[in-house]
Amino acid sequence: MDTPRETEDLEAAQDFEFERRFFVAEFPRALRDAPTLIVQSYFLADAGYALRVRVQASEVEADLDGSSRPLDVLAAHGHRMSMGSVTVKGPSVGGTRYESERQVDPTVAVEMIRRGGMAMCKTRYSLWVGGDGWSIDVFGGANHPLIVAECERSGPVTDLEIPSFCVTELTDDLRFSNESLASRPYGEWAVDYRAELVRTGPAMREDFGTNA
Repeated sequence: MDTPRETEDLEAAQDFEFERRFFVAEFPRALRDAPTLIVQSYFLADAGYALRVRVQASEVEADLDGSSRPLDVLAAHGHRMSMGSVTVKGPSVGGTRYESERQVDPTVAVEMIRRGGMAMCKTRYSLWVGGDGWSIDVFGGANHPLIVAECERSGPVTDLEIPSFCVTELTDDLRFSNESLASRPYGEWAVDYRAELVRTGPAMREDFGTNA
C-alpha cells in the first residue's frame, strides 16, 4: 500500500506531459479519422504559463476555415460538447511541460469560453504510427491553415518514428504553443514563417535519440 507521500509523488509525476510537436504542410485527407471538435479559451498566457478552458465534441467535423469564428463555432455546436476541462500549464522545456487538468461540466465550460479569454478553434484527428498515438490539430479561424502534429507519451518521447507528413520539428518553439497562437494567430505571420522555413530548411531534433 502506498504511503501518503508516495501517493503525492505519483500524482505530481502525473502532472507533467511529454510530447514532441511538428509542422505539417498538408495532412492527407485519407488519414483524417476520428475527428474531435475543440473550442478553447486562454484566460492567461504569459511566458509559457497558461490557464485554459476547453470543450470538445467527439465525432464532430465542423469544416473549419479561415473565416471560422470560435464563438460562432461554439454557438453552432455547443449542445454537442461532451467534455469540458480547466487546465493549468507551465513553460515547456525539452519536450516536458507541467500540466494539471480537471474535468468540469461542459455547459459551465461553454459559458466561461463565451464570457472571456482568447478563444480559438480546431479539429483534432487521431491515428497510430508504429506504437505511438498521434494527434493532428487542423486549426480554423485566425490560425488557418496551420496544421500541427504531436506525439505524447507518459515519459520522454525518444526514438520516435516520425510520419512522412511531418515537415519540421516545433518542440519548444513558443510561437506554436496554443496559448501563443491564441494571442498571435498563425495567419498573421504564416507568409514570414514559410519564407523562414525555405531559408533555414526543415530540421528534426537530434537530442531525443534516433528519429526513424
